[in-house]
Amino acid sequence: MQEQMSSQAKELICINVEKVYDWVVKELSFESFPTSPIRFPGLPHDAHTRGASVTCQVCPSHEDPVVIKNRETRTFTIEGSSVRLQQLTIQKNFKVTICITLANGTMYTSDSFHISRSEHVVMCAPEGTNVDVTYTNLDCFVSSTGTLHNNGNHTITFSDLALSISVCQSIQSTFPVTVEFYAKYCEPRADLSAACSPGTRPPNCSVVFP
Repeated sequence: MQEQMSSQAKELICINVEKVYDWVVKELSFESFPTSPIRFPGLPHDAHTRGASVTCQVCPSHEDPVVIKNRETRTFTIEGSSVRLQQLTIQKNFKVTICITLANGTMYTSDSFHISRSEHVVMCAPEGTNVDVTYTNLDCFVSSTGTLHNNGNHTITFSDLALSISVCQSIQSTFPVTVEFYAKYCEPRADLSAACSPGTRPPNCSVVFP
């Protein structure tokens, strides 16, 4: 099989791929301060919230997780040369849930709610290119809660709730293109032999016997 693959002539082929115009990796941290009462399904109306611990979870929104709000072409001077790049205003939409663990160990998870964050990113992303954002890391932690008040209708009001969101993101500008190059077609590898292995005997302890 290896001989057949090495002797196969190369052929000019065309494939559809995405050309990467630019690629940056950025870190982003921001805080959110929800003020409205947060609903916790199943929370008893008389549950005591004193001594409760609070955590949070975050994930990209299912609908429109990333929205390009604006794309402005500007001229920048980089290493002495003038370069025309795009300043993107990117809105990222997240879905957040709050988990509360009461002093007796019972945990309740809130209904999810949405938060958004916009930022400027400068990169080569001319009109017509696609901007793809991939999160390599996305974390949420509660930096402050204040006092918790059980409203008695499955909701809790936090007097000073502060959520810290940290994001590691890969941002690429791409455009579909058709490219041609010389290559060999792939061949399947040889099948592995399934022959039974010969029987074995345990090793002798020749140092002590015989």
